[in-house]
Amino acid sequence: MPCSVVWGKYAKIQMMKAELPKPVHESYKRHRRQLASQIILPMVLAALLFLAAVVLINLATFRGSGDTARWAAVSTIWIAIPVMIASLIVLAVLVGLIYLLARLLGIAPHYTSQAQDFVQRLGARLRRLADLIVRPVIYVDGIGASIKALLGRK
Repeated sequence: MPCSVVWGKYAKIQMMKAELPKPVHESYKRHRRQLASQIILPMVLAALLFLAAVVLINLATFRGSGDTARWAAVSTIWIAIPVMIASLIVLAVLVGLIYLLARLLGIAPHYTSQAQDFVQRLGARLRRLADLIVRPVIYVDGIGASIKALLGRK
């Protein structure tokens, strides 16, 4: 194999150094002005507040006079509260579904009996239609079987 095939030196691709123009419309300018005050600043403040809370909790808990059991109980409460709220929401949805199903069971037997009667009538009509459709085929097959029986063929 030639060396140029192995090393792939057939063509040299040059990179384009084009720069796209920045948008100049008013909404883009407004976005650039509001970026720091409405996006970056709240994120930085939230991170600093979170770090301050972590440092404060560590100082209060792990100093010589800190009560670790009390802070563990407080942490457990803060963990349990969202779980309890979510459980109450699920319980409310479940109670609503039970109520709606009870109402549905009160009115469903009338409509389900009507539907069952309709399906039975439809089934009977479809069977009768299917019998009418295949009757000529069965009749012709019967005549063919009778002719074979008279002629003694199997």
